[in-house]
Amino acid sequence: MNVEHMTDQKVKFGLIGFGAWGSCHANAIEVTEGAEIAAIAVKSEESQSKAREAYPNAQVYGDYRELLANEEVEAVDIVLPSFLHHEVAKTALEAGKHLLLEKPMTLNVADCRELVEIAQSQNVRLAIGHELRLSSLWARAKELIDEGLIGDPQYVLVELSRRPYRPGASGWRFDLDRVGNWILEEPIHFFDLARWYLGSAGEPETVYAKANSRQPDHPELQDNFSAIMNWSGGQYAVVTQTLSAFEHHQTAKITGTKGAIWASWSGAKDRTRHPTFFLKTFDGEEVREEKIERSAGELFELEDQIAMLVNAIRNDGTIACSGEDGLWSVAMCLAAQKSVDEKRPVNMDELF
Repeated sequence: MNVEHMTDQKVKFGLIGFGAWGSCHANAIEVTEGAEIAAIAVKSEESQSKAREAYPNAQVYGDYRELLANEEVEAVDIVLPSFLHHEVAKTALEAGKHLLLEKPMTLNVADCRELVEIAQSQNVRLAIGHELRLSSLWARAKELIDEGLIGDPQYVLVELSRRPYRPGASGWRFDLDRVGNWILEEPIHFFDLARWYLGSAGEPETVYAKANSRQPDHPELQDNFSAIMNWSGGQYAVVTQTLSAFEHHQTAKITGTKGAIWASWSGAKDRTRHPTFFLKTFDGEEVREEKIERSAGELFELEDQIAMLVNAIRNDGTIACSGEDGLWSVAMCLAAQKSVDEKRPVNMDELF
């Protein structure tokens, strides 16, 4: 993202969490114009040593509260296991820090709503880490929808095919007490995309979902998952993924009253700087392949997220995914899990 009219004063970031993905966040901050890593908080001494070595000009703490007490820190980037999001984000917002919070926002709707309210009362910016909204690929599809290329959007399919998740530090992603559920861990991005693409139709009304596992002793570890979301005007979306496949392949297809869009992204791994991808469109008369100027992928989009927050802080720019959007993403995932567990469609009103 090109941050226009940037002031000379860099936004000093405090990074909470310095694991595999946290280190990617650190690099994104470091390479972004107008951003600077002022502090890093991470529990383990080994990770603290790595942080000091990689970022010798940053203060490194073992307790995130010490980082939040650092008056130099203007914005905080939280990259922690999901069950810690609410506690740490609440403390950061109450300290008056602008915040980029990794998805899922929290593990329940009430905690999401509380964070939104605190951010408003503290007059700070709250951004949720749904980086696909900033993608040169997935965001271009949204632009084309908004430009009217396909008419009124009626149907969205978002599909992922990949290998199982990384376990995370001490295996937290495989512990439901810490991850919440597996729908909150990855399909949440695709629920967010589907709701975003069908934004002109209002909010989804119902979710019906089904899942299964390759591991009979662990049915909660949902290797295969699919959900259908319905809107009051008849529009609907399908979100589906399998973790029983190989590599990392994502597709989005959107059809409307006039035309269609097909976006695809593939890589040996999700965190690659050398993916293959394409975006094809049909305006009702002609099929075209859109030229994507910048490579797509979460490493690039993470850099765009940091630039977005810098621009929001310095120039009152827009937030790509707000706290309210993050709340809806969590709610849709919880409705889907409730549907899987209870084997019935779930009305979104049940979550609010």
